[in-house]
This record gives sequence, C-alpha cells and structure tokens, in this order.
Amino acid sequence: MPDNLKITLIQSFLHWEDKQANVSMFDDKIAAVKEGTDIIILPEMFSTGFTMNAKAMAEPMNGPAVEWMKKKALEKNCVITGSMIISENGAFYNRLIWMNPDGSFLSYDKRHLFRLAHEEQSYASGKNKIVIEYKGWKILPLICFDLRFPVWSRRTKSSDYDLLLYVANWPERRINAWNQLLIARAIENQCYVAGLNRVGNDGNDIYHSGESAVINCKGENISGIPVHEEYTETITLNKPELNDFRKQLPFIEDGDDFTIKL
Repeated sequence: MPDNLKITLIQSFLHWEDKQANVSMFDDKIAAVKEGTDIIILPEMFSTGFTMNAKAMAEPMNGPAVEWMKKKALEKNCVITGSMIISENGAFYNRLIWMNPDGSFLSYDKRHLFRLAHEEQSYASGKNKIVIEYKGWKILPLICFDLRFPVWSRRTKSSDYDLLLYVANWPERRINAWNQLLIARAIENQCYVAGLNRVGNDGNDIYHSGESAVINCKGENISGIPVHEEYTETITLNKPELNDFRKQLPFIEDGDDFTIKL
C-alpha cells in the first residue's frame, strides 16, 4: 500500500575500529532481509563503533563505506541509512548518510556531541536538520545524543514530519533515559519514532543492551526486538492511522513558535 512505509531495523554488535569486519557483517545481515522494505537502518558509526579516533577512522564522502552503502541500496532497491565518521574540509563529522537506491544521497551531521565521551573534541557539530520526503512520508533523521534535546526535534508547522529516526550507540547504564525519551518524542510530536541502538561491549568495555524500538504516535512500542540480542525486524508504519490521530487530536496547533539560535 502506498500509504504504508516498511522500515527494517538491524540491531547489531559492532567490531571496534574494524571497517572491513563491520561491512562484511552488514553484508550478511542485509542479505538476510528477504521481505521487501523501504528503509534499512544501521546503527550510529556502524563501520567503526563509537570511537573518538576520528583521524584514523574517517573517510571522505567518496570513501569505501559510502560506496558500499550505494551498492547495497541499489541491490536491495531501498534506502540504506546509518552514521559513520566522515572527513571534510579539514574537520571530522559523525555523519548520517541517507542513501537512495539510485545512488543519490542526503546527509545530516550530529548536532549534539556527547561531552562525557569528549566527542566535541574530535568532531565538529552539525548546523542543520534535514526533513526527507520519501514515498509520501516526511522523515527527520537524528543521531543518539540528539534524543535528549526536544527543541531540536520539535515538530512544528514549519518543520513537519511523520517519522523521527534515531541511530545510536546508547549504553545500558543510561538505557532508561533512552526508553522514556523515545516515547516522549513520539507523544509530544504525534509521530512515529524509530530508535535503532547497538548491542554488546565497545572498545572501551562499555556495554550496550540494544532496546531498539518503534513507537507509534500514542507512545506505544509496536516492535518486538529483544533486549541484548542481535536482531533484525521489519515493521510497517501506517500513514492513514497517523493522519487520523492527528486530526482527532490537533495538539500541534497549540504549540509554541520559536527560533533555534545556532
């Protein structure tokens, strides 16, 4: 149905600072997605893990991981999205790539850098959001720590969207915040929220429990992804149901107008 959108979340372990191992792993996981889907979602820094070793791990926009995404999107005839470390104009970015099946792409640089890991010392902060129009849906992609800042994701009349997407390396020690904030973002913005997190220990021995989720506009988790496990799930999002809910409860009309100062 044209009103529906099928998204595939790949909750996975990541090999620390090993691009080839990660690309090979996701080759297999993507090949295992047999049903048709519109978007395949990979974690934050899917090719390296959440490392601050930016200089050694970065690649340019015509580098091998970006070219791999282009190949996979064409093969599966769907969008492939996730973030990686990109070098551009002398700076490093935690950049989400939205790769279309035809090889065209959009990108978003993580706005809120994780100070506890000194991310701001290794990476430059992004300045702009993007709202992507795809198959009749409007999608706002963000990255991990962005989840804690509701103003950045606020759905307004001038920044409207249907699906809010987060890719993450969110550790288990703070997973309660992840779970609650995904729900909050869905309720306050009356949208679908998809949060894709990794599992397992990273190179700093920090454990990640996954707990990836898809939340509907009522704040209900409609996914069945298990905790602590590598798991792939495809979920269908229903646009008419979303539109009907918004018409019945037009809360966004009473929202505050504001300007974000960058």
